Amino acid sequence: MSFSQAKKGLVGWITLERPKAMNALSRDMIEGMTATLRAWTDDPEVRTVVITGTGPAFCAGADLKTAGAAAAPGEKDFLDHIVIFFDTLRAFPKPTIAAVNGLTLAGGLEAVLACDIVLAAKSARLGDGHSNFGVFPGGGGAAILPRKVPANVAKYLLFTGDAISADEMKACGLVNEVVADEELADRAQALGEKFAKKSPLVLARMKKVANEAADKSTADALRHELHELRDHQRSWDIQEGLNAFVEKRQPQFKGY
Repeated sequence: MSFSQAKKGLVGWITLERPKAMNALSRDMIEGMTATLRAWTDDPEVRTVVITGTGPAFCAGADLKTAGAAAAPGEKDFLDHIVIFFDTLRAFPKPTIAAVNGLTLAGGLEAVLACDIVLAAKSARLGDGHSNFGVFPGGGGAAILPRKVPANVAKYLLFTGDAISADEMKACGLVNEVVADEELADRAQALGEKFAKKSPLVLARMKKVANEAADKSTADALRHELHELRDHQRSWDIQEGLNAFVEKRQPQFKGY
């Protein structure tokens, strides 16, 4: 399937492994990664997920040699599968980290846009790239990018097809941290472990409210937050957290 999955402590790793093809996304890869995310959704041994690549690229987008292949009657085509993958990644109830190790374009950038946190190697370059081949984005390139960076920056990336440095993307707000190339994996693992110590229930609820807030008025977003808080007040995790505070110990969250 040209990707691997592994659990390192409570951190799940998905690693794209088509370095000679710049980790271009094939249908098998997309279906496999979607299945992995679904399997990890309710897996208590996975508290956060890191997605990264091998070789000189994080991901150069869809494999254009196969993306246009016609599907059999009644079956989903490539676009259906890639939309399902990005939707699954965006809605995944646990923190997701894109560890961007190299060139990131088109569908690769859309995968980054679907993650919660973005770490980038110093040498990484990121851009949209669809316009270079007359391809229209379908996984969030035009719809999500302007929500992550200023609109004029998003349009520059969309129209030119150029890739810019990780430092420039950090200045735009898309990248959270830029680290030395050789430190990327360790930093991603450390951040994942930090998330894993938190209440998985509270992180899932925070992510849900934060994801939906942009499409709501301030008043509606605040009502949604209050509704989630009311439910959360009945959880085991909040009582464990408060007890741990009083007892001056580390809380042991269970996610319910």
